[in-house]
Amino acid sequence: MPPVFSHGDLRIYLLSLLDEAPRHGYDLMQALSDRTGGTYTPSAGTIYPRLSKLEEEGLVTKSVDGRKTVYEITDAGRAEVSSRTGDLAGIEAGLADSVRLIADEVRAGVREAMRSLQADLAAASQTTGHPSPTPAPDPRAAAREQVRRADELLAEFRAELRADLRSHVARGGDLAASVIDELKSALDEAAEAVRRATRG
Repeated sequence: MPPVFSHGDLRIYLLSLLDEAPRHGYDLMQALSDRTGGTYTPSAGTIYPRLSKLEEEGLVTKSVDGRKTVYEITDAGRAEVSSRTGDLAGIEAGLADSVRLIADEVRAGVREAMRSLQADLAAASQTTGHPSPTPAPDPRAAAREQVRRADELLAEFRAELRADLRSHVARGGDLAASVIDELKSALDEAAEAVRRATRG
């Protein structure tokens, strides 16, 4: 699983949140959790050093409001957010892909837990004198399980590659047509290998 934020992305994303409104540290942590559907909640040790760095760079200021320290973006910070609109679009797309991947993993974990629970219940029924009949192996069920695994692998591959490409382009990186041509060739070869195996 790739990290939710690539190197440097959290810094500009924090600035974009402060561009919306002044916030204190806990509010920023909660906003990040909300924006990622609860899949990413940074620690104070992650957020506050970055806020201090932004303050050193003159991109944010801080003030004390009662027992809370409130951070506010400066004009220089707004200028940086404005100049990196493309990066932010790539980060948002990457966040959406990361959230989908994590959700897929959670669903897979739930399915695995259900299978384990069913096995435990079957074992318990046998030890209490109520054996459950052992079903005959179903080759179609095994094949469906492998199709499900293939679906998960393909979805994960697609989401990771899509996030990498979007992030690369959003940062101004070049993407030659030959790279995509090579990708298509590799995917075609993989698909043909699977077809040969399933025909055999």
